[in-house]
Amino acid sequence: MRHEIKFTRLPKIGPTEIIAHMSDPRVAKHMPLLTLEWDEAAVTKFVAKKEECWSRDGLGHWAILINDKYVGWGGFQREGEEWDYGLVLKPNSFGLGTRISRKAIEFAVADERIPYVTWTPPETPTATRAVVIHWL
Repeated sequence: MRHEIKFTRLPKIGPTEIIAHMSDPRVAKHMPLLTLEWDEAAVTKFVAKKEECWSRDGLGHWAILINDKYVGWGGFQREGEEWDYGLVLKPNSFGLGTRISRKAIEFAVADERIPYVTWTPPETPTATRAVVIHWL
């Protein structure tokens, strides 16, 4: 099956889709800081925060589509002088992370503002780690 990956802006995704995604306990398992209850107000605040990054830095997190279907969100967010890469997929799309990340990193390599990215993979009960991807 062909997986056409597209990145679009988060406001294009309906709040109920994001609520269902972020309320799934399988997602929360990999995000220990995910403690709030997701409702329309939370989604509105979340999307506004992510859009602020676009206004401030000209780049931010995208909604990720596979074959025009929402599968999660992720992208690049400036943290001080560094660009942080994040990816939060719906559980039925967990296996697509490598493909999506490859496309996102290709985007970053082509963007002269981003000399490297930091990425913190999901925590597991036995490991917390961070990766710096540097291409210059």
